Amino acid sequence: MTTLLKNASVLGGEPRDLAIDGGVLVDPASADRDSVETIDATGLVALPGLVDLHTHLRQPGGEQAETVASGVRAAAAGGYTCVFAMANTNPVADTPAVVEQVHRLGLEAGLATVRPIGAVTVGLAGERLADMTMLAGSAARVRVFSDDGKCVADAELMRRALEHAESLGAVVAQHAQDPHLTRGSVMHESPLAAELGLTGWPSVAEASIVARDAMLAELTGARLHVCHVSTLETVEVVRAAKARGIALTAEVTPHHLLLTEELVRSYDGRFKVNPPLRADRDVQALREALADGTIDIVATDHAPHAPEAKQTAFADAAFGMVGLETALSVVQQAMVETGLLDWAGVARVMSTAPAAIGSEPGYDAPLEPGSPAHVVLVDPAARSAVDVSRLHGRSTNSPFLGIELPGRVLHVWHGGRRTVADGRVQWIGEEAGR
Repeated sequence: MTTLLKNASVLGGEPRDLAIDGGVLVDPASADRDSVETIDATGLVALPGLVDLHTHLRQPGGEQAETVASGVRAAAAGGYTCVFAMANTNPVADTPAVVEQVHRLGLEAGLATVRPIGAVTVGLAGERLADMTMLAGSAARVRVFSDDGKCVADAELMRRALEHAESLGAVVAQHAQDPHLTRGSVMHESPLAAELGLTGWPSVAEASIVARDAMLAELTGARLHVCHVSTLETVEVVRAAKARGIALTAEVTPHHLLLTEELVRSYDGRFKVNPPLRADRDVQALREALADGTIDIVATDHAPHAPEAKQTAFADAAFGMVGLETALSVVQQAMVETGLLDWAGVARVMSTAPAAIGSEPGYDAPLEPGSPAHVVLVDPAARSAVDVSRLHGRSTNSPFLGIELPGRVLHVWHGGRRTVADGRVQWIGEEAGR
């Protein structure tokens, strides 16, 4: 059966029809009108399925916070059709057995494609390289490597990782955090940190690592991706590196586009994240950098935690926030409603560019006949406060609880399969009813 989306505003443009049949987009004029399901998409924006280059699914080892199944449920609810799962699991994703397990669990869940990210170093210990060749040659076909959660601080080791990744046609995604400058740090280094009696996290701890790695990428000719840029200083380093022609890409999280260090006044562990929420000047710089292409993509850094990991003293709370379900709404508020991005720009930074960086073919295709049917319909006029019922994963450590955000994902198709209908995830499996 063909599904006809009538009068959809494709990438925010003039309304036109889209048709889905057999897992691909087809010419609406060729649809068999006797066997068509029609969806009135008037007033809705059609986007290519969202792609998240930075998701923590926790499995194996952290199932109390998230599983691959529950994580892709959250992803589908947020409009995602492909997510890249970070390697800081237990055991670490530094062997073919672990990345293939995550890959298989993603296939079983079926709501979104799950692409495992391989560790750069064995056990994320920063001492010796993981066997990147075996990870790339596994059934999981790893093309992104990262020790995210930890920085590859050893420059010689990072050089070797970049050289190896370049030979594999892969990319190294760096968690830029100088461990010597951030010992015991829990929030942005500023007068507010001193006022609150919390150890500050200087901006230079991020920017200095990015500067070093940019030079290593230039030396090796390899592709470098910078995770969760959070400071004005880092934006300036990224901009300078790109001006030199260095093969560097960068991401920003939704929470760093909207939230500031002022929220830490509450000492609420939901606002503790790595890197920390920064000052207003940093938020403005990040928005401008995303708008002008200095920062390439938005990535959620979805980081679920069990309640006890967050409901404690701020200094002792775990780092991280969930964000798959709210990412598109936050980007709409921070970038679209401020005039910094149009919906075509949103598609670029949340769909096509992350797919290209992650070497995931088909997810960077235009919404035209012949392309895989990865489609999201969002109602941009909807507004609602975020509550726990909006969160579909196993954890609820969202910084946006109680905050009104615009937009609502109504329908999602992943490879032609409808995964969200009228805002409800179409779920079959052990997580049903969650």
